Amino acid sequence: MNILVVRTDKLGDFVTALPTMKVLKQHNPKNKIIACVAPLNKVLADVCDFIDEVIVDDGLSMFTFVKKLRDAKIDTSITLYSNTRVAIAQFLARIPIRIAPATKIAQIFYNRRIIQRRSEVKMAEFEYNLELTKVLFNDIDLTYKKPLLSFSDTDKIKYVFNANNNIEKEIIAFHVGFGGSSDANWTLDEYEVLIREVLKQDKYQVVLTFGPDEKELYEKMQNRFFGQNIVFYLSLEGLVYFAKLVSNFKLFVSTSTGTYHIASLVGTPTMTFFADTLFASSKRWKSVGDIKNQKHYMIPLDAKKREELFLEIKKELTFI
Repeated sequence: MNILVVRTDKLGDFVTALPTMKVLKQHNPKNKIIACVAPLNKVLADVCDFIDEVIVDDGLSMFTFVKKLRDAKIDTSITLYSNTRVAIAQFLARIPIRIAPATKIAQIFYNRRIIQRRSEVKMAEFEYNLELTKVLFNDIDLTYKKPLLSFSDTDKIKYVFNANNNIEKEIIAFHVGFGGSSDANWTLDEYEVLIREVLKQDKYQVVLTFGPDEKELYEKMQNRFFGQNIVFYLSLEGLVYFAKLVSNFKLFVSTSTGTYHIASLVGTPTMTFFADTLFASSKRWKSVGDIKNQKHYMIPLDAKKREELFLEIKKELTFI
């Protein structure tokens, strides 16, 4: 069976779709898993051995998009997060079975509409995604190996990175940016305090990571820590290299953004900050990795409670 799995939004959202594709493949290795993704996520989809084909929706010509879907000879589609564009495209491509959550006006273009009420957050986003596979296979096993993604050349990546940066200790990484994809984060002043707490120990190598569009932030943090033993890494080698690199870190500290999901995907322990609301909480956005490797903190809106949490995290980093 040729099964299309659609998730065309941001990086973290796409990572939450990967367990769905994995369990569909392991349910029957003869299933051809076709991922429909945003351009940013193609390189990551390409390295997943449980994905057989990748279709990119560049948001441009609807005619071209529909033709890609028709050419793939899809038997069934599972749209994990829908919008009108992807719904109409699947309808026009005449995909026989089109499964999606029963939300938004786009649901009229699907013929298997499933009521999930994700806003109630009875489970995590990736778990809601997994539940949709039961429409196809009611006996499907929703468990999967963790980490979900691994690479054969991570030791080489680690060796070169450490050699180029004179690193001889285990790495604790901080990713202070969030690209607008998170609802809560610490200020740069607060991050500076946390980072200096780790530096005081002289036990770990601190690495600050930045996305390719965060050059200004990269330079700003260099000025804050001028002369300190910190490696500043601006990710220009691509998403897959970043995933391989992060897989070697002892801990990845960040807000709930795409890089957190990547770190968890490859098995790296994470310390992650979420907004103190149900919609943006860790209950909804915990990642796809082993929950034992994930430490979640909800940043309160109340100033006093925020300060109390900050001191708690500072203390934890002191004795890590």
